[in-house]
Amino acid sequence: MRWKKIVIVVQLFLLMFFQSGMLGGCSSGPRLDAIGLETLETQESESGMPGGEAGGNEVSASETAAPETEARIAVYVCGAVNSPGVYELEASARVFQAVEAAGGFREDADQEWVNQAQFLQDGGKIRIYTRQETEQMRQAGMEEGSLLAEDQTGEAGTEGQGLVNLNTATKEELMTLPGIGEAKAEAVIAYRQEQGGFSAIEDIMNISGIKEAVFSKIKDRITV
Repeated sequence: MRWKKIVIVVQLFLLMFFQSGMLGGCSSGPRLDAIGLETLETQESESGMPGGEAGGNEVSASETAAPETEARIAVYVCGAVNSPGVYELEASARVFQAVEAAGGFREDADQEWVNQAQFLQDGGKIRIYTRQETEQMRQAGMEEGSLLAEDQTGEAGTEGQGLVNLNTATKEELMTLPGIGEAKAEAVIAYRQEQGGFSAIEDIMNISGIKEAVFSKIKDRITV
């Protein structure tokens, strides 16, 4: 009986020992899971995944300023250029850029007469003169190296204005003369084609509608 009691006590002791170990093993599981979860969150933060600091460094499109567009102007380029017409340029453009837009200088253009570095004005007119025209203008005491007043503003002043050559001027150039509208400008062109050109400025009075009154207004502004 004594040995039986000793065996029972040993069995109870062993049973309590194994139960204690199993309970300890089960209690350690949640602790390891919690540690693993903390490690995963740390890795996401360092890699820039959602919830980390690296995911908040994106620059929104609204913070990027759009580039400004420079204003545009329109100028009329005529005379001794290859393609006369109205051209749209940047507001900071200069005369040489307007000439380039109009196809460049013609072979007979006097490139030294006009100030090619001068700024343009919106609605302005740039006329390039031939060497023949500028020679006559020099003889009349006009100076080279600057644009004439009407070329930039379109105003019909008299002092410093260039001469309109009746034998080479376009319809638009003829229409810049006082009292010469579209019909009379076309009549001037038709006359020089039929007669082989004007030999003197007074010949313009041979055209119907252009008599002494009109001639007196334009005689100082025309040449042949």
